[in-house]
Formats: sequence, C-alpha cells, structure tokens
Amino acid sequence: MNYGKITEETLVIFQKIVSKENVSVDQESLEKYSYDETPHGLRHCPDVVIKPENTRQVSDILKLVNKHRIPVTFRGQGTGLANGAVPLYGGVVMSFEKMNKIAVDEDNLMAEVEAGTVLFDLRQEVEKRGLFYPADPGEKTSTMGGNVATNAGGMNCVKYGKVRDYVLGLEIVLSSGKILMLGGKTVKRSSGYELMHLIIGSEGTLAAVTKVIIKLIKLPKRFITLYIPFDEANNAVKSVSKILKKRITPTAMEFVEREVILETEKQTGKKMPHNESEAYLIIRIDGDDDTILFEEGEKIANICLENGALDVFFADSKERQHRIWDVRSLFYDGVVKNKKNIEIIDTVIPPSKIADYMRTAKKIADAHGIKIIGFGHAGDGNIHLHPIGDGLSQKEWYRKHKMVMKELYESSVALGGTISGEHGIGVSKKEYLQIGLDENQISLMREIKKIFDPNIILNPGKIFDME
Repeated sequence: MNYGKITEETLVIFQKIVSKENVSVDQESLEKYSYDETPHGLRHCPDVVIKPENTRQVSDILKLVNKHRIPVTFRGQGTGLANGAVPLYGGVVMSFEKMNKIAVDEDNLMAEVEAGTVLFDLRQEVEKRGLFYPADPGEKTSTMGGNVATNAGGMNCVKYGKVRDYVLGLEIVLSSGKILMLGGKTVKRSSGYELMHLIIGSEGTLAAVTKVIIKLIKLPKRFITLYIPFDEANNAVKSVSKILKKRITPTAMEFVEREVILETEKQTGKKMPHNESEAYLIIRIDGDDDTILFEEGEKIANICLENGALDVFFADSKERQHRIWDVRSLFYDGVVKNKKNIEIIDTVIPPSKIADYMRTAKKIADAHGIKIIGFGHAGDGNIHLHPIGDGLSQKEWYRKHKMVMKELYESSVALGGTISGEHGIGVSKKEYLQIGLDENQISLMREIKKIFDPNIILNPGKIFDME
C-alpha cells in the first residue's frame, strides 16, 4: 500500500496536539512498540509513538493522519498473541497508556473506563466496593481497549461470558476524527443497527476505542477451587461435558496436560499441589451460600471420580486458591519460554467435542513428527494448543508447522468450531481466515472496512488484506 510519510512538519503538529513528552521518535521507543507477545512474533518499528491523554487529542491526531494517509496502529499494553498491535506499515503507534481513568457508578452497577485502563486496576477499584467485573482474559496487565478490540474471553466465560457481554457503551473515534458515543448506560436498546457490537472484536481496524461503559455485578462472597488429577487426558475432557449436562455451571473450568504444569514449574519456580498425573481439571465455583457451594463442589467431584479422576483436591482458602490460579496464569509463559520452535493456536469447538479434537490434534502432530501440548478453557471449548518442533531446523519447522496449523484449524471447523476463540486474527491467523469464514462473509467485512476507514489507515494488514 502507498502511504504518506511523516515529515518534520507533521511531528511538530503532533507535539502541539499532545505535548513534546508524549511524542517519541528515538530508536529505543520505536523498538519497544514494534511487537506484541506473540511467540517469535513479527517486529516492525513505527515512525513515531504518540501517547494521547484524552479523546480530543485522539480525534485531532486521526484527522491529521487521515488527511495525509498515514497508517496508525492502536495499542494498549501489547499483550496480544496474534501480532495484532504490530505496525506492519510503520507510521504511528497510538498508545493509550495515559488514558486510564476509572469512574465507578455504584447506583447503576456500571463503570466508565478509558481505553488504557489496566484490567488489574479495574478489578481492584470495583472489588473494594463489593462489585465484580467477571470478564477475565487471564492477562491482568491487559487493557480494556485491547480487551474490547479482541472481544477477549478467558477463564470465566463458562458462567459469565466474554467482554462483549459486559459492554453497554463505547466512545469511539473514526478515522476522520469524528467522535461517536455508541450505546450508553442502559441495559436494553432496540434502535437500529447495533454499531457498538460491530466495533467489539474488530481489532482496531474500524475505529479507535477511547472509553468503555461496562456493567458490573455483585462480588460473590465465596470462591472454591477444585484441582482434579486424571490418569488419562481423555477422561478429563469427557468429564467437562458431563458436568455441564448436569446443569452445573462453574465459574471457570480449565484443562491442562501434565507437561504444561512441569514446564511452568520449571520456568517459574512455582508449584502446583500435584503434578504426577497425565492431565488435570482446575475448576472454580462461586456463590453466597456455603452449603449450596459445597454441595455443588461435591457433585462435581463425584462426576469426575466416576469418570476416572484419581483424586479431588479442594482449595477453599484464598491462599491455596491463589497458589493454584497464580500458576495457571503462567502456563503460557511457562510453555513458550526458551522454546525456539513453537506456535499457539486458540481454536474453539463445542465443549462436548473436546475429546475428539484432542485425539485428532495428537494424530496430526504424530503424522508430521512434531509434538503438541495443550491447556485451556475446557468449559467453553476454547483450547490452547502449542505445536512444538524441538530439534527441527527453522526451514523444516516453518514448513511443518504451517501444515499442522492448517489441519488443526480445518479439524476445529469440521467439529462445529472456528479458528479463534479469544486471541483474534491479527496477522498470525490471516492466511487461515477462509477456513473459518466463507468468502461472502469476508467480502462483506471488507466493504464494512471501506465505509469506516476509506483510506485504509486503521491497523492496516490485520484480519484480512484489502483488495
């Protein structure tokens, strides 16, 4: 694509809009904002990093870059796993790190947060008021803008749903600089096309998200975690659908293979209560009535024991639960660290098909002479598989893992799933998008992109290429 260049005159205008200290062109800053957390991901330096402090500044910047057709990539904390925040065409990286205000509306059980608000900070702010924001992507340093951009999922989806389920309103800025308020502080709306939900999950390709209005719920009084070892991974994943069929809805229901736990313990020094079985379920339940909560826990335990569980460890103290979930939050880092040839796939399938999918994935790996280990959100069917090519040359790994990924995505779709449950498409899955969506859908998405962003400056090269 032929994009405009940033000139000295343009830089001066940027500095006038946001002040000199919020405009960076030094090489260290440019490199810092050239990548996200995708394993062995892409690196492309922007020409400038700009840190706006309010929506008006975002608007003024977009007016300028749209006029000169300069590409702009929006960024929160860069915790994405699909190369979604990598500035493929240089230009501007707009970092929202200085837009992090939180306003809690206790009367309406809502909060208005700026795009750069870190999830951990939001949680602390609402929980000290006895309120709860349940959407939990797992990465506590991620930002609300990024969560909205990818419609982030995470561990609590089984009971509470994804980010989309908590967004009531969005303040956005179009590529033209026009500021729009979509939705608002109402729980119901039926007034034409719901543009807000078009923006959620659009990965920064349609507009800049500057503020988010979210709904909150009452913080449950008690959480209990069950840590359940199985001698066979198949028994673990089969237990998931049996639990759900009994109309039991845990807060979170995670599956993990033993090798993931061992790698994480090795890399982090933190320990799980048990690491000697082939696979584990980690299940969290919550509620206000201890009696009902423990009865539910016993039902889950009995189902698992009837389906091959070797034991059931109950963790009801905060300390024991934090120990388990702290290690769980490090699975990705533990697996990826020090691995030269590794990929991540976040396919999603119907929960009842997880066992079938895992068997297929292992067969695919064996056929290509590589290894696959997995963990993920078993309760909603979102499994994170890691193809690993230890000992392979870079050339051989590149050839093999491309075939493996294609076959894994095709297998997911064949079982009624799709190619990404929560990480988004970004660049990493762009070449596989047609496996999950037909050409009519992709064509319609391209037309929508042209309407919102006629000069194709917003996060270009992500999700699909423009023709």
